[in-house]
Amino acid sequence: MLLELGGEPSAQTRERVRRHREEHVRQPMIDLLNDLADVDPWYEDFAVWRYASTAYWWQNQCAVVRVARNVEIGFRFSLDGLSIKAAWWYAGPGQIASFRAAAAADESGHTLAELVSSLAADGHEISGDVMRRVPRGYPASHPRAGLLKHRSLIAVRELDSGAVHDVGPVYRACQRLRPLLGWLAEHVAAAPQMPATQ
Repeated sequence: MLLELGGEPSAQTRERVRRHREEHVRQPMIDLLNDLADVDPWYEDFAVWRYASTAYWWQNQCAVVRVARNVEIGFRFSLDGLSIKAAWWYAGPGQIASFRAAAAADESGHTLAELVSSLAADGHEISGDVMRRVPRGYPASHPRAGLLKHRSLIAVRELDSGAVHDVGPVYRACQRLRPLLGWLAEHVAAAPQMPATQ
């Protein structure tokens, strides 16, 4: 049924498959996240996206578990399978400054580097909004210069499409991301709001 939504499906095609998509794509995502919350209440604060005007939101079923301000677990179910990601994004200047300070500090920065390195070695793709240069105030030779360039941080991994029907592998994938999410919640999410600079 998602195959019918490939390319730029017409409004008529979208409406024709809406009920089937709701039943076979969106509802299984809701059921999966309810099962995840039943396993561990830490995952209770979730939202499952509805449809929008662009084709992407019909071709992909997305959802999030909110962890802290601008820190969440994202889910995307598509024909390629189920992707799960830890994400710190859409951050303001205060959070970005807190992230850099914690990444630069010896203890917290070393912990972050180990978490990111471990996830990358485990098959997670590490990405985000990354500056070309190390930000002002930090030496280019800093041992965690690569992390200091981040204005957002994402660790994502693809699961088999069958995983959307089984809470076990999804729970294990989410638990694998929890140490990084916990680090971000502790060191970044509590940062005070700051007005954006012009």
